[in-house]
Amino acid sequence: MTDEVREEAQRHFQRAYEAQMAGRLEEAISLYRRSIELHPTAEAHTFLGWALSYLDRHAEAIAECKVAISIDPDFGNPYNDIGAYLIALGREEEAIDWLERAKSARRYEPRHYPYFNLARVYVRQHKIYDAIRELKGAVAIEPRYTAARRELHRLLGLLN
Repeated sequence: MTDEVREEAQRHFQRAYEAQMAGRLEEAISLYRRSIELHPTAEAHTFLGWALSYLDRHAEAIAECKVAISIDPDFGNPYNDIGAYLIALGREEEAIDWLERAKSARRYEPRHYPYFNLARVYVRQHKIYDAIRELKGAVAIEPRYTAARRELHRLLGLLN
């Protein structure tokens, strides 16, 4: 594979991301797929999954994340994303292992998300102390993560 092909794939990926952020999901999906055709990367498969999830195509999103993991098992984002999609599908128990794997992935930003997603699971399971532990982990990693701080304070308030 030449550097030119990699650069073209990266241009398609960047255009896909911009289309996704502008809400043009079908265009984003098409561009992510074009990027993957040229040069498959864990990032492109993960982001394709993310775009598909916005259309409630969670099974396809999970499949794309699994391909991403097969390309780069150290990339943490697809583990977290699978966990998030399983939560959306009401399959919280299945999500736990994926989110734990995201927490320990070598290459992952933003690392606080799997902690927050695990807290969501534990709240649904009425495991408040476990949720608090995860939220404290999220806030320790990213003190400015407002959603985690709010939820942590809400749960601590329930204990009083």
